[in-house]
Parts: sequence; C-alpha cells; structure tokens
Amino acid sequence: MKNRKNAISPTRNEDYPEWYQEVIKAADLAENSPVRGCMVIKPWGFSIWENIKKELDKRFKETGHQNAYFPLFIPKSFLEKEAEHVEGFAKECAVVTHHRLEKGKDGGLVPAGELEEPLVVRPTSETIIGAMFSKWVQSYRDLPLLINQWANIVRWEMRTRMFLRTTEFLWQEGHTVHATEKEAMEETLKMLNVYADFMESDMAMPVIKGRKTESEKFPGADITYSVEAMMQDRKALQSGTSHYLGQNFAKASDIKFLDRDEKLKYAYTTSWGVSTRLVGGLIMVHGDDDGLVLPPKLSPLHVVILPVLPNNKFKNKVFEHCDRIKKQLSKIIYNNSPLKVFVDKSEIPGGRKKWDWVKKGVPIRIEIGPKEIEKDEVTVSRRDTPAQENSSLKTGKFIKNAPTLLTSIQNSLYDNALRLLKYNTKEIKSKEDFYDFFTPRNIEKPEIHGGFVLAYFKEDEEIEKKIQEDLNVSIRCIPLEEENNKEEGKCLFTGKPTRQKVIFGKAY
Repeated sequence: MKNRKNAISPTRNEDYPEWYQEVIKAADLAENSPVRGCMVIKPWGFSIWENIKKELDKRFKETGHQNAYFPLFIPKSFLEKEAEHVEGFAKECAVVTHHRLEKGKDGGLVPAGELEEPLVVRPTSETIIGAMFSKWVQSYRDLPLLINQWANIVRWEMRTRMFLRTTEFLWQEGHTVHATEKEAMEETLKMLNVYADFMESDMAMPVIKGRKTESEKFPGADITYSVEAMMQDRKALQSGTSHYLGQNFAKASDIKFLDRDEKLKYAYTTSWGVSTRLVGGLIMVHGDDDGLVLPPKLSPLHVVILPVLPNNKFKNKVFEHCDRIKKQLSKIIYNNSPLKVFVDKSEIPGGRKKWDWVKKGVPIRIEIGPKEIEKDEVTVSRRDTPAQENSSLKTGKFIKNAPTLLTSIQNSLYDNALRLLKYNTKEIKSKEDFYDFFTPRNIEKPEIHGGFVLAYFKEDEEIEKKIQEDLNVSIRCIPLEEENNKEEGKCLFTGKPTRQKVIFGKAY
C-alpha cells in the first residue's frame, strides 16, 4: 500500500500538544468560547461525557449514593472556616462582589449594588455541603450519609487546554459522612476502586492507584488517594481523586451527631471526584494520527453504516438495505444495551464521509453498495486498526458477531495502553539515572521520552520542589501495592533507609 498522508497534522511524534488540539477540532468535540479559558462542548464531545456520567452514576447508586444539588455560590466566610482549604484554593477563586446592572452615564452597563458578603463561584463544595450536612445529621441513625453531585466548577486557570484544564469544567463530587474513622476510610478506598474499575473496564485505560504525598494532597484532607494514567506522550494524567477528610471539615462546619452511647461527637467525612478531563484522557490514551479512537463502551455510536452509491439510480435500493441492517443491528445487545447504529445518508462525497467518521473514532464502520447487496456482504473496518484495512463478511455473520467484534476492540485498546504503561515504567536506583531518564535527548527538538519511575523515596518537600524546578517532575502517588512493602531500600536522593516506593512522572 502506498504511503498516505495522516488525517491529523501534525502527528503525535511531530507535535503532541498540537496533535491533541487538532484531534478535538477534527472530531468536532469542543471549541473555545468567547469567555477566555472556557470551552463549548459540542454534541459529539458531550455525548461521550454523557456516557461517562451514565456509567459512573450507575456505579455510585449501586454503592448506595444518592444525587443532590447544591448552590453555585459559596459565601466567602464558608471557605475561611477551614484554613488549609481556603489557602489551597484562594488563588483559583472567582468572586462575585456586586449585584444588578443599570445604565451608566455613558450608556453602558455598570454594577448597581455591592453584596454584603462576597460570593465565591464554586471551586469545590466541601464547605457549602458541610453547612447543609450539619443540619441533616443529628443522630447515628442518620449515618452514613452518602451524597453525590453532578455540577460545574470554576477555577481561575491562567494556562488552559480543552478538557484537561479549563476555567469552567463539569464534574461529579461525592460527599459522605460517617460515624467512625474506619467507615470513612473504607468509603474513601471503595470509591477509589470504583473509579479504577470504571477507567479500566469502560475507558480501556489502565491506572495506578495510590496515596498522594503530604505536599500533593487535597487542601484540608488528612489523606488523598488518586488514580494515575499514562498518556501516549508518557505524561501522567491524574484521572480521579478520593479524599479522607477526617474530622477537619466536620469541625469547621459543625457536623456532629449523638452516638449510641448518647455522647455528642464530630463525624468523619470524605469527598471524591472526576471531571471532563476524562474526555481528554480518552483522546490521549487511544487517539492515533488519524484522530479520535473511542472504546466501544463509551462511544456515542457503535456502528456507522456508509452507503456506497456509484450513481443515483441505486440510491433508494441501497438506502433501504442499509435501513434494514440498522434495524437488525439495533436489536442486538452489547454491554447491556441495544447497539447504537447510524446510517449516514448525507450528500458528502464518499471519501470525505469515511474520513469524517474515522476522525470521530466510531469503533466499527461498514460500507454497503450494490456489490455488497448482490453478495449479501458488508465491508467492515475497525477503528483500532489502520483506516485502510477492511474485510468482507456475510451480512448475517457480521450482525451476529457484532458484540464479539466490539469486545475485541475494547480489549485491544486496553492491551495497547497497558503495554505502553508497563514498557515505560522503570525502576531506577540512582539520582543520575533518574535525571537522565527525564532529560530530553535532543534539546532543539525533544523526542517523546521519559515515562514513570518507580523508586524508593523518603518524603521531603524540599527535594520534591527541587525535582519540580529542575525537571518539571512530581510524585504522582505512592502505589497502594507498595504501601505495605516490607523490603527496605535507600532513598533515591538522600540514601536514607525507607520502605516507601513512589511513582514519579511529568504530568498534565
């Protein structure tokens, strides 16, 4: 086969950040809004988020959580109740200080009145939810209280990138209240595992579960856990977090309950969340130089049918045949739901139409024209293989085996991502090798390099800052499987004895 030009330019190897933006544009996922740092999520991109939301919401409800909604505006005094929390978010807060608009002397609009107390536009909801929980929780009989909120969040970002880091984004935040430390810790780890299971089984994205270091934990939390994934440029994406808040926010918000021993006690709370950055994760884990590649379990469509029309005299015949196949496919169950199928009857030229769907990442494309109808076949292309590859299958066989084919694509995407993670995670034992691992070989045009380093490390904030300054590398997490490590080693940087191993990496 002759070399062909890739659908996305530049390619991943040529300019990974620009490739990422071009995939979003080519797949018509989102675009920048008139408001600096914000994005408009378009129907195809929002459909992916809806599927993420649907699958996670099901898992949350299966573990006993209920959805609720809390105000977008938070009184400034609420954030000030927990010192570490307000310090952690202060620089990211958008603040409303005035209300009402009226015409000014020059005919323009000006704020009419100043608020009695400034309102912070929700950067996270621990404090406002805590205020409500203090009313809802009175007795041990009210516990555990398991609440989730789907909402938008505003954090004033200076450098934004669509889906990964924007001023406004969509997310869910779980907030729970428990009678004991043990129950709250169990909840924190349970939700971490819910995230990890979803990411691996539905997103086809392998993750590392671990605890954050003291310098990296959520402001106001006792312990923060995260799930970390490797993107194709070997950088980490913190894909979700789960926080054990201890009694910090309970004391700040006065969440107390009368226990079985008739003593008034402060509760223990947790919070946990993921956001639309998961869409960015899907792009960077699975995308190729032809565009988006979607895991079947989260794709807005499973199969797109492309009618092939040599001329208009076959139009009705081909369209009717395509509609019949769509009807048959739509009765087939995959992942507990009917297959989602679309017949593209648009008057776009065939070659362009095909590439539009390639760039959108639909798992299976089938082409049907007069020749296929005559042979009772369909021409099938998988999105996880090169775009020019296809095979001919008998129509009945394809319809029957469509779920098996989708499962094969889902597994293939996971296996490819897992190979990338394993191959680019190295155990390193010297500072010199560590710096070499994260230093580009060619300063003029840095190649894709680095990955994750697993190494012994004794927590030291000054060393962490130095590594960040020198290499833009941070500790992503202390892997859970290493938390009870009985084998002692020497800290990579100080030589001090420690049993703790951590994952280092560059991150988004």
